Amino acid sequence: MRAFEKKLGYEFKNKELLETALTHSSYANEHRVQDNERLEFLGDSVLSVIISEHIFKRLVGVNEGELSKFRATLVCETSLAAMSKKISLNKYIRLGKGEAASGGSQRPSIVSDAFEAVIAAIFLDAGMEFAKQWVLNLMHDSIDSVLAGNGYEDYKTMLQEKMQHGTKGKVTYNTVAETGADHNKSFSVEVLIDGKVICRGSGKSKKDAEQHAARIALKKLQKKQEKANENV
Repeated sequence: MRAFEKKLGYEFKNKELLETALTHSSYANEHRVQDNERLEFLGDSVLSVIISEHIFKRLVGVNEGELSKFRATLVCETSLAAMSKKISLNKYIRLGKGEAASGGSQRPSIVSDAFEAVIAAIFLDAGMEFAKQWVLNLMHDSIDSVLAGNGYEDYKTMLQEKMQHGTKGKVTYNTVAETGADHNKSFSVEVLIDGKVICRGSGKSKKDAEQHAARIALKKLQKKQEKANENV
């Protein structure tokens, strides 16, 4: 843990917090210890508050829709997985044998979840002010890039914006299937607009499946629009 603390630039008072943050459910099941899912839940909220406050203060006059778009891009799975590489997080995640053998340490969903859990551990051990400075220092370049117009494709946000500017349909997601062993799960998710199923997507995590479903939905809507334009 000392090596990872050096990567973080912070020495924990409560070492158990950090150990738990790095413990995937597959390892927890094998060794009967606490996994990082509760910390992940907390870290997701802490990160959202930090990023929301930062871009709110920085982007004076920018409307709620644009702020939401920037935040979604910065806290999406792809972004967090990229941030985790800066601290070599994947090398320190504790995985079960099956998950480790299947390359779980390289899976964006696992690494991004652990990243959020680490944020929660820092928050609980050092307080909000330190957690905020730590996050903003680590994500400084990424934040600048995203606010400059660069970033990761967030298909869910793109779909939501398309509906807001068009039919104003309500977009929801429904997980319809979860298959596979704990170390190699696959999820199937439907995307619905105003309660009507548009399409289905799949992925190694619910977040991935939702992004996949949103991407397919965008393509279908685009084709429908193109066909409508041809008939005008």
